[in-house]
Amino acid sequence: MSKTALRLLSPIMLGIGLLVFWEVMVRALDVPVFVLPGPLVIFEALVTNFASLMASAWATLTITLAAFLVALFAGVGLAILFSRSRLVELMVYPYAVALQVTPVVAIAPLILIWVGYERIELALLILATIVAFFPILSATTLGLKSVDHGLRDLFRLYGASRWQTLIKLELPSTLPLLLTGMKTSGGLALIGAVVAEFVAGSGTATGLAWRIVEAGNRLDIPKMFAALLLLSLLGITIFLLLSALEWALLRKWHESMVKRES
Repeated sequence: MSKTALRLLSPIMLGIGLLVFWEVMVRALDVPVFVLPGPLVIFEALVTNFASLMASAWATLTITLAAFLVALFAGVGLAILFSRSRLVELMVYPYAVALQVTPVVAIAPLILIWVGYERIELALLILATIVAFFPILSATTLGLKSVDHGLRDLFRLYGASRWQTLIKLELPSTLPLLLTGMKTSGGLALIGAVVAEFVAGSGTATGLAWRIVEAGNRLDIPKMFAALLLLSLLGITIFLLLSALEWALLRKWHESMVKRES
């Protein structure tokens, strides 16, 4: 078996082994379903409630992707502004840090009141964006500051404009750090959307967080686990897609570095 196949199959085999152990222990110890259902019961609940759970998953995914894109453009744009004006960075960056370290559950009620419960999707988008924003801002800011000063001087020597320097030097040099920040931000956008749904939970909510609350109130624990499974799959999918994007964009960059070293 090749190393690549072993690397791909190892986590899958471990996961299957853990699921089998879980099912065997639940049956052997006769654990009640409302305490801890087995994987087979959870799968049955997923199949039974597939339509409603997938609709909720789509609602949560929509908010997550929208928040991620807003955070991406806002974070990169503000980082570029920071790189152009030290004064703006000194004025604004502390507030970005303060917003990041403030728990979203603490400000969620205020956002909901200001936006209005009739526009709940907008409130969820704002809250998820707040959570996802800072990793992109900090990673891009660091990347722009880390650009080789010799290359900056070379661009300046050849008469490149600030826009040309940004497009052809600074942003490409920042790409590895930006992609790392994006992978972190993608997961945080999902977490922010779920937390916002929990806080804003009402009978009109349709996200997976509301399905979890609804199932918990009815002691429908298998359905709760099914919703948790879908949330995990969404997070894993987002991470894998961003990892694939990172590999596609940085593959040639890494190959060129290896050739230089050799």
